[in-house]
Amino acid sequence: MGGASVWPYKSTSRNRGLVLLALGVVKVATAEQLRQLVLPGTADVQTVRNVCKDLRSVGLVESVGRTSFVSPGRPVWRDLWNLTPAGLASVATELGRPVKEMGGTARDAAKAGAPHALAVTDTIDAFCQSPPQPTKPIARRTTPVPAPVRELPARPAGLGHLRGWETEVPLPVAGTFTTPARGSLRADAVLTAPEAGVPVLFVEVDNHTEPDAVVAWKIESYRRFFQRTTKDHRGRDVPFWQSLWDDSGRDGHPPLALVFAMDGVSPEARMNRMKKIRDLSTACWQGTWHSGSVYDDTVKDGYRDYTGTIPVLATTLAQLRRRGPHGPVWWRYGHPGWETLQNALDNPDDVRGYRHREEQRRTEHTAQRERERQEREKAESRRKAAAWPCPTCHRQVFPDDGETRPPGSECTICTSIKRREQQEAEALAAEEAAAREEAKKNGLFGFLR
Repeated sequence: MGGASVWPYKSTSRNRGLVLLALGVVKVATAEQLRQLVLPGTADVQTVRNVCKDLRSVGLVESVGRTSFVSPGRPVWRDLWNLTPAGLASVATELGRPVKEMGGTARDAAKAGAPHALAVTDTIDAFCQSPPQPTKPIARRTTPVPAPVRELPARPAGLGHLRGWETEVPLPVAGTFTTPARGSLRADAVLTAPEAGVPVLFVEVDNHTEPDAVVAWKIESYRRFFQRTTKDHRGRDVPFWQSLWDDSGRDGHPPLALVFAMDGVSPEARMNRMKKIRDLSTACWQGTWHSGSVYDDTVKDGYRDYTGTIPVLATTLAQLRRRGPHGPVWWRYGHPGWETLQNALDNPDDVRGYRHREEQRRTEHTAQRERERQEREKAESRRKAAAWPCPTCHRQVFPDDGETRPPGSECTICTSIKRREQQEAEALAAEEAAAREEAKKNGLFGFLR
């Protein structure tokens, strides 16, 4: 198929490969979406339409459906493009994935207008934010008039590459990835971008077509899938999902991004929906709180254990498009406000932060004990310096030895002995005086009375 006559619309092999790659990932898209995904530097969308037409001419893609959007005054229709079975097999070879893991051709979805699939495509584009690259002008035989320099549109920094995305990924609660059991969920999209330092990220796109409880049930289904275990080569139980994706090393299960894509919804209505889904799925993301401190009973501190929970990150497609995936567009359920992706993935109230604070308290506790020890030693030194020998027994006498005493006085032992001897002498004298008084009173023969 290398002859020039095979490609009647004069598309390049590079552009055909990019469009096939995009359709292999997103399954169905308009020419405008394909342009944004892989050829945002082209002057207009006709370049992508010509690519699609050339690919259709050799049976790799087809257009069996249309979608529309409202332009000022009238609806505008767009053709939907999807792969044929031959195109799917071709892309599977390019991506290095088995055809049975590629999903379907999305032919039925395209016939129905594919509103949800198109929203997923827009979401992937908002994540990737493919930077526009200038395209080479077509060489002409005559010397053309120099065209004005075209200013390329600016886009925020993206996350990952198109090859790192998969769509309609089965999450079997039982069975296998190729033959999932009844009740298993399919993730709208999954991103793997280790080069960006981001763990595997599962994405659900919400078009406001399902009740809040259904979306919350999906989050619970994710948790059931993540809780499933299998045996490794050593016979140990390991998470089943790690047989396909690498562990991020973070607490809890892999994160789930909820992208609210519906246009024409007021900010209040969208936030209310986010909050309702949050409240209905609390058990999946909140974690368990542990309170107390080993070193300070008066401190009201603790940490949250996120073992077995899912970090749920909510955003809107509009924000994601405008500010990119690295902007402060994420609301992590349980966090107070909008954050960047890295901050939203962090758990500032987990055991790591608690251990750091406990270490600070331990350090302060140790320092306080050391200060108290030094104070005691200084006080003891001052006490010893102020001591004097007892004039009677020559023991060391301290100013605060049991009672306040002036320098040069006797020790407590000698003082106690003298006090006791004095008390005994006084008691004996009193007894003798009483006997004499009794003798005077009774006389010599008082006993005869």
